[in-house]
Amino acid sequence: MNIRSLTRGDGVVTGAAVLLFIASFLSFRSYDCGSSINCPKEPIGWKPELFPVLPSIFLAGIVAAALVVVARFQPEGRKVIGLGLEQWGIALAVFAAWSSLWTIFGGPDVDQISPGVGQILALIANLVLAVVAALTPRTPALKAPLMGAPQPAPAPYGAPQGYGYPAPGGMQPGAGPSPYGAQAPQATQPYGAQPGPAQAQPQAGGAPAPQPAAAAQPAPAAGGDFTPFWFAVPVNRPLFAEDGSPNQIAELAPGTWYLAVEQRGQALVAQTQDGRRGLLQDTTGIQRG
Repeated sequence: MNIRSLTRGDGVVTGAAVLLFIASFLSFRSYDCGSSINCPKEPIGWKPELFPVLPSIFLAGIVAAALVVVARFQPEGRKVIGLGLEQWGIALAVFAAWSSLWTIFGGPDVDQISPGVGQILALIANLVLAVVAALTPRTPALKAPLMGAPQPAPAPYGAPQGYGYPAPGGMQPGAGPSPYGAQAPQATQPYGAQPGPAQAQPQAGGAPAPQPAAAAQPAPAAGGDFTPFWFAVPVNRPLFAEDGSPNQIAELAPGTWYLAVEQRGQALVAQTQDGRRGLLQDTTGIQRG
């Protein structure tokens, strides 16, 4: 479960569900008894005499919010009776808002009875819940991640470091700068000369000076010429077991950099922040660091 999969819309939906839960314990109806001493006690949403207020307004809205949020942690394409969990949550949220609207305008036709604080807050919470849940998949501002990627601690002299971020200048993992920002020593070339093998310098008497043996070239890395790189996904993508089985071990979320350590055909072996490795089968639209 990756909490970074949650969106801003999910945060609003969760807040509306909390408000709805609080409203269920407040007075659902208000009585204007004047100077009468026999004024009935204002009921809350959990009172049996208000049935079906509890299941159709309060519980329906809370369950709808739970379905929308839980859908973020489920693999893409998983459906229940032909609909995804988010779609079921949106439908239930619209039902709860519709029930709240009819209840507040179609209550008992008595002058002394008016909507209570709990009933008014329930209507507001269910309307916000239904609208945001329906607009989140289609609104970029609501689809944005709720939590940004973690910022690494600054290194000395302001050099960025930390897991999950590509090195400056496109350097690959493991190729960090020299201590205190010093560059590796390089052989100087005469002005305008093309890089190439070192030329023999004449000694006294015209004899060329002996040249050192050429430095040995490092052997190519095993497994081909693949070089690890950082990447980010445009939408939530499931990460399956590295052995190719259909078991999902994690979910990659937008706004976070992950490390690709191996390529298998069109798929990538990716490593998460906590060190888990798995197979990313859908690599379309990924952004390389």
